[in-house]
Amino acid sequence: YWGATVITNLFSVIPLFGDSLVRLMWGGYTVGGPTLTRFYSFHFLLPFTMIPFSMLHLLFLHKLGSSNPLGVDGDDGECIPFHPIYSISDLGGVIITCFLLSVLVFEYPRLLGDP
Repeated sequence: YWGATVITNLFSVIPLFGDSLVRLMWGGYTVGGPTLTRFYSFHFLLPFTMIPFSMLHLLFLHKLGSSNPLGVDGDDGECIPFHPIYSISDLGGVIITCFLLSVLVFEYPRLLGDP
């Protein structure tokens, strides 16, 4: 309950309608079952909403021919091609992040939990 209370109370600093927004999110005057259900639903659905945006990023930014963000003439052969270099770089970052997350989960599963 404490985490949900702290996170939702951050919305109370919005002028004029912050307190009403907090009461709406809580489903009353205290954190209870409806609040926790909303938080669970939000945390479950958030990754599924982030995946399409990541795919749109890859689709529009990493397409062939988008290697000229500064307007430099790329016909002289001095420019590095955008697609293979940065796509591989992004893939390397994803692999490293997944590896570090796997080490955290499998080697130290209780590291980020309550003491």
